[in-house]
Amino acid sequence: MNALWPQQLWIVRHGQSAGNVAREAAEAGGLTTIDISFRDIDTPLSCLGEQQAIALGRWFGALPQSEQPEIVLSSPYVRARHSAILLMQAAGLDDGTIQLRLDERLREKEFGILDRLTVAGIHAKYPELGEQRSHVGKFYFRPPGGESWCDVILRLRSLVEMITREYAARRVLIVAHQVTVNCLRYLLEDLDEERILEIDRQQDVPNCGVTSYRCCEETDEGPGKLRLELMNFVAPLHETHTPVTSAPDQPSAPKP
Repeated sequence: MNALWPQQLWIVRHGQSAGNVAREAAEAGGLTTIDISFRDIDTPLSCLGEQQAIALGRWFGALPQSEQPEIVLSSPYVRARHSAILLMQAAGLDDGTIQLRLDERLREKEFGILDRLTVAGIHAKYPELGEQRSHVGKFYFRPPGGESWCDVILRLRSLVEMITREYAARRVLIVAHQVTVNCLRYLLEDLDEERILEIDRQQDVPNCGVTSYRCCEETDEGPGKLRLELMNFVAPLHETHTPVTSAPDQPSAPKP
């Protein structure tokens, strides 16, 4: 088989983070700033986030060995890296045969001057950004010092090329962030701006939710292609009575 894609590809959002909890508290209190001192890269998991990663890891560990991940790629951000480590430990994938590879291209979308601001804070401090975002659209809107979704997709293109080059016909697990998950879906499913934003409107990516793909068999028309199997799959959390959470890591610019 002349495979171009991994045999199996799982994309997982990290467990609930301390930033998720702090943001929810700030929004509920009508505050303008999220009370958290960490850099975004250093924001750790919450206690619940650790439980979520362990629950998902046990699900991976219960799979037949021939169906378990062979390669684990993770964003270097603490909440994603720690999720990957806990998952691997709970799955029994930390015996030294599988290496955790950190890749900065999997980092969360950078929020620039909007970092640590609530929606109320953005309205109060940068009201003109709402008008700009309305005109440009969420997909292309880039806050000063930050990234648009399109920017994230551009850096992920080279990651996808690396995966097809180095991990064809292998089983690959990716641990990343909400926007990263959606932008990978945009690339892997050959979506357009309208479709991926509709998917985003329908549901936030759950913490430790799984989106997975399996490579179809090669045909006379060419090599096999990836087929979507699971989308925002959280059954491993439900089965262990682990609460499911879903919320943006950071607020978006104000909606028009």
